[in-house]
Amino acid sequence: MTTRHSTRPISTLERVDSPGAMLSKTGAKALAVLRISTGFVFLWAFLDKTFGLGYSTPGARAWINGGSPTEGFLSHVSVGPFESVAHSIAGTWWANWLFMLGLLGVGVALIAGIGLRIAAGAGALMMVLMWFAEFPIAQHTSTGEPTGSTNPFMDYHLVYAAVLVVLAATYAGHTWGLGRVWARLPFVQRHRWTI
Repeated sequence: MTTRHSTRPISTLERVDSPGAMLSKTGAKALAVLRISTGFVFLWAFLDKTFGLGYSTPGARAWINGGSPTEGFLSHVSVGPFESVAHSIAGTWWANWLFMLGLLGVGVALIAGIGLRIAAGAGALMMVLMWFAEFPIAQHTSTGEPTGSTNPFMDYHLVYAAVLVVLAATYAGHTWGLGRVWARLPFVQRHRWTI
């Protein structure tokens, strides 16, 4: 392989050392597995909260049976600067709809491998908001009880947010997904943020 400005061949080591120059087939497949797995986490949360499949949501509290997908989590927030905000929006119709559409949209986009930039933005925002609700920085709740936080900053919400950004940045939808087909659509070509 040669560069446009030089006839000197580029070594394999130089290609590997430059950012964005190379992703192995194994690496692309690993990212695809991570993408589909993460998508299933979001999609499963949507399905369980909608239909009460008995994992985190019993059937009686399913969304289709009148249950609220946000009330349980947000009404039990007992730490951090946004405790009162969480309580005030817990169970509201718009919070329920935004949360559930976010879970569904991010889950489907990740599994299909399309719209990963939008999915990463929406999913990362959801995860950061949930991080603020659990606020792992605090060691004690507003009532003085230990929070049980195992890390003063990093928790699974921020890890999921980082995973979503990595998946979008590496075009992880191109392997075992519809990302290549999606990227060729005229609308997506005109609006690159929709990739």
